[in-house]
Amino acid sequence: MPEFAEWNSFYVILGSAAGALIGLQFVVITLIANRPSLGTAEAGAAFATPSVVHFVVVLCLSAIATAPWHAVSPVAVCWGLAGVAGIVYCAVVTRRMRVQRVYEPVFEDWLFHVLLPFAAYALLTGSAYIEHFRIRPALFAVAAATLLLLLVGIHNAWDGVTYHVFVHTGKERDTDQSR
Repeated sequence: MPEFAEWNSFYVILGSAAGALIGLQFVVITLIANRPSLGTAEAGAAFATPSVVHFVVVLCLSAIATAPWHAVSPVAVCWGLAGVAGIVYCAVVTRRMRVQRVYEPVFEDWLFHVLLPFAAYALLTGSAYIEHFRIRPALFAVAAATLLLLLVGIHNAWDGVTYHVFVHTGKERDTDQSR
């Protein structure tokens, strides 16, 4: 389909990056898993799981965009469904962030775990509507949403790892030294 031909490389790159980052996220979680503490599961659901979810959405959107479709309308339905599901998931993440007691979220956490993903998913939902009138802006909106989700996932994964390495491990060292 000619509408997607120019986007093939973009989505191959994003999909490959998302797939690699999903694997890397699992490796990191495995490496730090030997240090569980009380409430870690709640914090993981609030802070680590969304990164994997965003990477999976990027991977799926990339696969959808590079599939040999014969029309844009079914693809736009996929965008819309992914957007609506993502908006609902942002509400779930918001609730999880409020319920967990391991870490007190700061503005940056709310921005990267709720606000920016919500914007990306809203953009996806809007692109499904825009597609009926103008395909080119819709394709750019999906590309922007996909790229935003990838960047948010990277930021959140990095933020989680640095927290565990520098803050959590530092607290454990301070506790061990005071004994």
